[in-house]
Amino acid sequence: MRACYEAGPTGYVLYWQLTELGVECTVVAPTLVPVKAGDRVKTDRRDALKLARCHRAGELTAVWVPDASAEALRDLVRTREAAKQDQLRARHRLSKFLLRTGRRPVTCVKPWTAQYMAWVRQLRYEQAAQEWTRLDLLHEVEHMAERVKRLEDAIREAVKLAPAGMQEVIRGLQALRGIAEISAVTVVAELGQISRFETARQLMGYSGAVPSENSSGRRQQRGAITKTVNAHLRRIAIEAAWSYRLRPAVGPALRKRQEGVPEEIKEMAWKAQLRLHKRYARLAAAGKEQCKITTAVGRELLGFIWAIGVKTEAAASRAMAA
Repeated sequence: MRACYEAGPTGYVLYWQLTELGVECTVVAPTLVPVKAGDRVKTDRRDALKLARCHRAGELTAVWVPDASAEALRDLVRTREAAKQDQLRARHRLSKFLLRTGRRPVTCVKPWTAQYMAWVRQLRYEQAAQEWTRLDLLHEVEHMAERVKRLEDAIREAVKLAPAGMQEVIRGLQALRGIAEISAVTVVAELGQISRFETARQLMGYSGAVPSENSSGRRQQRGAITKTVNAHLRRIAIEAAWSYRLRPAVGPALRKRQEGVPEEIKEMAWKAQLRLHKRYARLAAAGKEQCKITTAVGRELLGFIWAIGVKTEAAASRAMAA
């Protein structure tokens, strides 16, 4: 007996249950299921029949299914990402309230620093309703900051309990500029085993950072990036790409992250700095938009992430075999 179902909000619990019972199960990508253009009737029975026929014909694309520990780490990482989004909303509400009521800090104070928060705490409003509003918004911002810090501490503790091979990959990825501990954990949690991608291009396509294309014959037409599959990985790569606008250098923070990393990985990270900074400067000189530059650099950064991940996983597997 063989079974399949579409990936969705139900997760992988059904997959694990069927696997324990000895049933060969496959979780398929719903966006890659063949669809007939003229089929306008959709029911559960028809969907099940279509999946069964496509599965028998081998026309379905399976997704990678993590184990329970990898899924738990990914849940924690995504919870922290959701907390960062909530923190941004809370900050926006407070800053727009201050803007609307005409309160401005001194020009030398940067937003959301300790000095800025001290200035917000000492504010007072004549109207009691506005004072209560300020207190509530301020408490929400502080609560969100504490929540993010609590989740980041939990992620660091979870990494200590992770398998040795995963810890080595996380340590190796931190040798790259723009990839600190939380970013490296996010990459590993979203990708799982990086060597499951045969080439770097497959990883780039998995991130959705590759351009869409509609070509036929001699006509070649490329459009915006596809934005498919994994948006979390794409966000990390594009955010890290901003750091490559700076000249190649190994600062104190990066040097500390590279302690204990093999020299071969350090050389790959330095090669990434030279190559990506040169590409950033070349695209900027051509007059490209900043968002397009960072997307292109982030896509190329994924190639170095793939190379470091594959090499680190191979070294870890050899060490375990020995």
